[in-house]
Amino acid sequence: MQWNIEKVISGLYSSWSGQEPGSITPLPPSGSNRQYFRLKTGGRSVVAAFNPDSRENHAFLTLSRHFRQLGLPVPRVLAEDTDSHCYLLTDLGDTTLFSLLPAVRQGAPFGEEVVERYKKTIAWLPHFQIRGPQNLDFSVCYPRHTFDRHSMMWDLNYFKYYFLKISGIPFDEQLLEDDFERFAARLQKTPGQYFMYRDFQSRNVMFVGDKPWFIDYQGGRKGPLAYDIASLLYDAKANIPPRQREELLDHYLDCLEEQIPVDRQAFRSEFYEFVIMRILQALGTYGFRGGVEKKTLFLQSVPYALKNLAWLDGQGLLPDHIPHLGNIIREIAATRPDDILPPPDQGLTVRISSFSYRKGIPADHSGNGGGYVFDCRPLPNPGRLPEYKDLTGKHAQVAAYLEADPGVGSFLDAVLAILGPAVNNYLKRDFRSLVVNFGCTGGQHRSVYCAEKTTAFLRQNYRANVTLTHFEQDNWPSADSQPEAQRATGFNNQHPKNP
Repeated sequence: MQWNIEKVISGLYSSWSGQEPGSITPLPPSGSNRQYFRLKTGGRSVVAAFNPDSRENHAFLTLSRHFRQLGLPVPRVLAEDTDSHCYLLTDLGDTTLFSLLPAVRQGAPFGEEVVERYKKTIAWLPHFQIRGPQNLDFSVCYPRHTFDRHSMMWDLNYFKYYFLKISGIPFDEQLLEDDFERFAARLQKTPGQYFMYRDFQSRNVMFVGDKPWFIDYQGGRKGPLAYDIASLLYDAKANIPPRQREELLDHYLDCLEEQIPVDRQAFRSEFYEFVIMRILQALGTYGFRGGVEKKTLFLQSVPYALKNLAWLDGQGLLPDHIPHLGNIIREIAATRPDDILPPPDQGLTVRISSFSYRKGIPADHSGNGGGYVFDCRPLPNPGRLPEYKDLTGKHAQVAAYLEADPGVGSFLDAVLAILGPAVNNYLKRDFRSLVVNFGCTGGQHRSVYCAEKTTAFLRQNYRANVTLTHFEQDNWPSADSQPEAQRATGFNNQHPKNP
């Protein structure tokens, strides 16, 4: 459960720093099962990660330490608890390369500043690729140690089953499998003794000041050079204009030549096949995350990916040795994205709130009526203690006080034992609204804590829209708020030389 995860990472933070975290803030979810949190105490800020996949954790932690030893800009591993599947990292802030791109990207050239950021990012890539394999035991890589035929066929079949089969576009399965075999065999001929980052894209590059730092390389493995630069330059939603793609590809080859001899013509002759492989893999991800898991965010990338396929076709870059796959790509590129993966409807919205019984139970304005009201007043009241009087249920100190009482955990377990089946039932019956209220005397501590924890759990475990309102807390400072002078000592304002 979410509050148990937070309890574990809070304990790991306390063991590492000697202090309780002043706040624990969940960070936006990624496309994986990993969960990230920002923990703060005074001017110190770190990121905690929880991932139930032990082998993936081992790969990430091993690669992180290896890259740090090589002097590559990756986060430092501060502490880890392998039994509880969590670890602490230096906080690189919230500025990704993607967040620096212009809001409107309809083919207009990027400005000089953005292009310069890309060039700084690209300049580091050959260092990962060429220096990364030095003394690296590739057996730690997960789920495969190399980008071999098995990896390629996994990606191609991921595309087939999670995108193509739900697209409605007809195809001959045997002809497609024959093309997959030829495609993989062709790519295998490319030298693959380098480190392949695997997910080298704009959301996995953090900028601290004007320096890039790199994250999310846990899927890295031994492989060819072209795949990673293809991933960055054909990153769907980045929508890099074609002319600037060529400029950045030339810059990559210049940087690569500083490390090893490069036959530019041979590289370019293979490059676009890796572009195709990467786009097909990405479409499989969009199909699974957006079409199966109904995560709308992933569907937003589909039009850009189809635009990239259309550009490749228009430039005559679809290989002759995969004729059936080429025809499928042309058909996909000519199809409206919504006809392939229609956006999900609004689905169920669970409206969670905290309130004060002094002011009464909030009205249900959804038009649905009903819902649940949970009375938190039997729980221990932090508001009676002077040290908690001016805090709320969002503060770590209040959470720790409540979690020290076994009755609080039992109360939340009972709440979820009711809500879990209800949410599942409403999802199956295509209901649109469920209201859940938590009340206590002042609407400040117990109800806020329970509403926060329940919201986090439902968001993590159910395919529903979950909203949260604290009716008595609109004017309260958040657990993250700090005086400006105190914030100025945080990581984002430090020189990024040695995070």
